[in-house]
Amino acid sequence: MGGERAPDEIVKGAAQISLTTDIDCLLVGDEDRVQAVLEQQEYNPERISLVDCRNAVGMDEDPAAAAGRRDTSLTVALQAVKAGGADALVSAGNTAACVLASTRVWRLVPGVRRAALAAVYPRHREYPEQDPLALVLDVGASLRCDALDLVEFAVMGSAYARRISKVESPRVGLLNVDRDPRAGDDMLIEAHRLLAAEPGLNFVGNVEGHDLVRGGADVIVCEGLVGNVARKLFEGVSGVMLDVARAAGEHRLMWRLGLRLLSEGIERLQALTDYSNYGGAPILGFDRVFIKCHGRSNAHAVANAIKVAAKAVRDDVTGEITAVMAKRRR
Repeated sequence: MGGERAPDEIVKGAAQISLTTDIDCLLVGDEDRVQAVLEQQEYNPERISLVDCRNAVGMDEDPAAAAGRRDTSLTVALQAVKAGGADALVSAGNTAACVLASTRVWRLVPGVRRAALAAVYPRHREYPEQDPLALVLDVGASLRCDALDLVEFAVMGSAYARRISKVESPRVGLLNVDRDPRAGDDMLIEAHRLLAAEPGLNFVGNVEGHDLVRGGADVIVCEGLVGNVARKLFEGVSGVMLDVARAAGEHRLMWRLGLRLLSEGIERLQALTDYSNYGGAPILGFDRVFIKCHGRSNAHAVANAIKVAAKAVRDDVTGEITAVMAKRRR
């Protein structure tokens, strides 16, 4: 029931999944409203089941207060996963509430001090087999972090990339103002030192803002405040470029002709930066899989988020993170 287009687009996404995959979906929400949407769709009833829950967390609701409510679709869904009724959770709801409620219901993986909200985004590939998507974390679960947090984020992000992107040794970068190891404040300098000394981590050093869209790092770590700004910049850049292109075409015939020549490239840019194609990204650090999708997610985005969640379960991302963190504690 969470998200700006809930429950309609959430239900439609699950209906698509029921017809095209072998994934079972447990929909937690107002049964009457959910069923009404389902009846307007083609779907496989054998793949979808419902849990009735009439209350939901509002997108503008205070996250701390919402996380303490036990009667919301978010908390009921978290409890269902904890009890084994489902293997993973997908939500387009209030991000901060998702993180805080997960902390109340689920457990952190031993050795993890705080969870991290990740985001995937398109980047230039340096070689044909390279994953076109990179992972950045944290993007908002914790606005401020210390050096040890960034190391844990790097370890978890690297484990996720190994399982999901099938990169044997993901390259990890630290987002900073300069590539010099001495750049940034004391926290970033200490984080660089710790990351360089972390066993088993393929740390490639500092990366700057313009490096985010290049293929030099598969996983980039930063404080949540910085990561959140970067994520929203990626989401907005294609829309701005398209708006500028359309405005230019309306005023000059020459530009309009040029846009026709560039139309294929513009369409590719739009497809590449469309978050609905990527579905969602993980909240890492918990003992269960949580894929958080955009609050404005449509059915296509929700369906892709469900696929990402299923893949994370099948590839045992949580098990990989647990094993890596246990190894660090020895």
